[in-house]
Amino acid sequence: MFEFEQRKLPNATPVLVLGILSILTCCCYGVLGIIIGVIALVLYKQDKQLYDKNPSVYENYSNLNTGRILAIIGIVLSIFALLYYIWIFNYIGWENFGDPQKMQERLNELQ
Repeated sequence: MFEFEQRKLPNATPVLVLGILSILTCCCYGVLGIIIGVIALVLYKQDKQLYDKNPSVYENYSNLNTGRILAIIGIVLSIFALLYYIWIFNYIGWENFGDPQKMQERLNELQ
């Protein structure tokens, strides 16, 4: 019988790398992690469509799926980070944010 050489999905490695980066950048006020995670999910969707057409041709679907999971985790963590920073900015106040002494006084009010 004919044996077909299995190919790699073209975006599997970039999706995996972007998924990891979305987790690592969730601390950057959340915005960067969300953007990177969404890009990873868009690339995932493109490769998933290729894989669904002919699954026996491609060999690195596990990398693609792992990247998708990491991108979703990165997006969720980034959303939590973004909400936290919004809460901090609203509680401390934009006018007090640049002054460490006023920030500490405002945070002491919490305790």
